[in-house]
Amino acid sequence: MDLTRSARDEARPFVVGLTGGIGSGKSSAATHFAALGAFVIDADALAHEVTAPHGVAIAAIDRAFPGTVQAGALDRAKLREQVFADPVQRRRLEAIVHPLVRSASERALESAAARAAPYVVHMVPLLFEAAGHVARIDCAVVVDVDEATQVARVSSTRGIAPEAVRQIIAAQMPRGDRLRRTQFIIDNNGDPDNLGRQITPLHATFCANAQRRFRTFDEGHT
Repeated sequence: MDLTRSARDEARPFVVGLTGGIGSGKSSAATHFAALGAFVIDADALAHEVTAPHGVAIAAIDRAFPGTVQAGALDRAKLREQVFADPVQRRRLEAIVHPLVRSASERALESAAARAAPYVVHMVPLLFEAAGHVARIDCAVVVDVDEATQVARVSSTRGIAPEAVRQIIAAQMPRGDRLRRTQFIIDNNGDPDNLGRQITPLHATFCANAQRRFRTFDEGHT
């Protein structure tokens, strides 16, 4: 049967947006969801792909931020120096990278692997801030930790000075704003096993909601 555009959109995978502040444990949560069968799209990984040597974003970054690209490779440290403390420059960079990441995410959502999975987890650090992401998700999950835990984790695992971590946190959406915008919260302040114990029932909930959505779709288009 030839479905209308709106009907095809309704038949897309059930999409869970996964986000959280730096050091919250988003990647660990995504790994748990993937182990249970979810298809994971990692916006950070896609951003690294488009900014890899000779990636599709490199030429535009080179033009916008002279001196940050050498022989087709991005000097990420130099780029951070130019954009980190300057919101205008940061938005300029985001205007280059974010549309490319959204396009890559869209292709992943349309893939056979995404459609075969019970649901999709779209992991986006700027889920609520960057345009276009919220519109394509069915619900949101925030992995939440307190600021002291963020600072301790990032300092120890990435070798970033605590004050620099606090600056990164200050540049991100406030924790309270994320929590007010989400439908589900994973408290990741505890031990690693606690993370898995919270994700297992969420997986069951997302599977049930995905099945309900597509059952309703099938009933309406048979």
